[in-house]
Amino acid sequence: MEYSGAAILMECLKTEDVEVIFGYPGGSIIELFDEMSRHGDVLKPFLVRHEQGAVHAADGYARASGKPGVCIFTSGPGATNAVTGIATAHSDSIPLVVITGQVPTPLIGNDAFQEVDIVGITRPCTKHNYLVKDVKNLAGIVRQAFHLAQSGRPGPVLIDLPKDIILGKTEFVRPGEVRMRSYNPNYKPNLVQLRRAAELLLRAERPLFLIGGGVIGSDASSVVTDIALRLDIPVVSTLMGLGGFPGTHRLWCGMLGMHGVYTANRAVTEADVLLAVGTRFADRITGKLSAFAKQARIVHIDIDPTSIRKNVNVDVPVVADCRESVLGLSELLPAGPTDENLLKARAEWLKRLDRYKAEHPLGYAQNGEIKPQRVIELLDRLTRGKDKVIVTTDVGQHQMWTAQFFKFTRPRTFLSSGGLGTMGFGLPAAMGAQIARPDDLVICIAGDGSIQMNIQELASVVAAGLPVKVIILNNRFLGMVRQWQELFMKRNYVCTDLEGCEPDFVKLAEAYGATGLLVEDDAGLEEALQKVLDTPGPVVADVRVRREENVYPMVPAGKSLAEMII
Repeated sequence: MEYSGAAILMECLKTEDVEVIFGYPGGSIIELFDEMSRHGDVLKPFLVRHEQGAVHAADGYARASGKPGVCIFTSGPGATNAVTGIATAHSDSIPLVVITGQVPTPLIGNDAFQEVDIVGITRPCTKHNYLVKDVKNLAGIVRQAFHLAQSGRPGPVLIDLPKDIILGKTEFVRPGEVRMRSYNPNYKPNLVQLRRAAELLLRAERPLFLIGGGVIGSDASSVVTDIALRLDIPVVSTLMGLGGFPGTHRLWCGMLGMHGVYTANRAVTEADVLLAVGTRFADRITGKLSAFAKQARIVHIDIDPTSIRKNVNVDVPVVADCRESVLGLSELLPAGPTDENLLKARAEWLKRLDRYKAEHPLGYAQNGEIKPQRVIELLDRLTRGKDKVIVTTDVGQHQMWTAQFFKFTRPRTFLSSGGLGTMGFGLPAAMGAQIARPDDLVICIAGDGSIQMNIQELASVVAAGLPVKVIILNNRFLGMVRQWQELFMKRNYVCTDLEGCEPDFVKLAEAYGATGLLVEDDAGLEEALQKVLDTPGPVVADVRVRREENVYPMVPAGKSLAEMII
């Protein structure tokens, strides 16, 4: 029996256990949505209000569930509107399958209506992409796309479908196991390298775990936690690694980097062995490269060989899956060191870090205004007893305060744009996370600037009845840029002061059909936040915080982690 390209695509998506498809219809893909309606018992279309919002929603779904997110767009502007979301997922290694419509094959290259070379445009920001040229190849390409998106270092894969391929018919043969000669990521670690890593750890007087997003993506958190607790090894993380180790444990030293906490940055500077798992050593965590972890022998575990020694020279490289590697390492490690001198040195190391925590805690001055840090602290406390809480953020000061003051204890509960730093990510990502985890409490913490980048997705949230809670830390500034202007541009606030030119967020929320709340009084802050959490359905809280509050610590550009402004 012959199937159309549209029918083949839907059958393939069902084979991949796809549950929801985020998208926006258009002329070149109208048949895909028509065919999707015939599979509504399995494939649920989710209508967004902008293509960028759809990719971020699919991204949030993937981060919260561990499964690849799927989205579909029309050709031309539909495809180009999705590029920022695709680049966001690529930077953070998030598995997505993005399907775009294209003009009919004979018209490609003729400047047809809504024609764009989306394959060429997205080549730098996808793991791989396809232009389907024969409907007979479609099923195999879809199978390959899902395999590529999820395996090795995950990432987005794009499939560009010309109109004639969607309409074309052929016999449908369900594809089997994927075998690609040119793509064989290495999952198993080299035993010799693992033994070298184990020897370094067992001899270390000041060992330190540095965990990144790869720990979350490979589901290695529990194994890393077991090793750290067994050997009393303190832990720091990148922004993407938050939740990979319990943020309430005594061994937790916090996030490192440009806005990392004092203890974390000092720990990396003073460690003698640094075991880095699933991180790219990006500039935001290293500071001045020549001064990064100069006292440490570095073990670097990552499945992507191009990430090894790309930014930081390491002593023991392990190119393999993070979970497989730390499992293998765990088997080589005893219950703990027995040498008395080493035990004494380790105890002194932990005391030193405890002293840093006591002498330089995260803090802020209370002055009667609502402090953004206090909002995050209260949210953390009010949700501490709940087992199922997911926090998404946009990008800016509020993102850093969330990373600093919210104690994430489980993986896949902090969703944020790390590598690309995409404003407008938080709300649609929360939407996707809520669909992936319908029983969880999903909170989007946003800034008043970034929330407006994709605020139209409130309509999608309300239409779907998703009980997402949005907390806007409203300082009437583009806060992070303003902070730099204050510190380095003598307070020349060019194009960052939004006072008097912002919407009434309460009325805007109500216009979309959500509940809107205005919070201006610090004395009633806790009660107001509890009301946000208790109110059924989607809620938007406009929390008026101190206007010129800064994120500290801060490592200025070109400085080492030891040169923090605190």
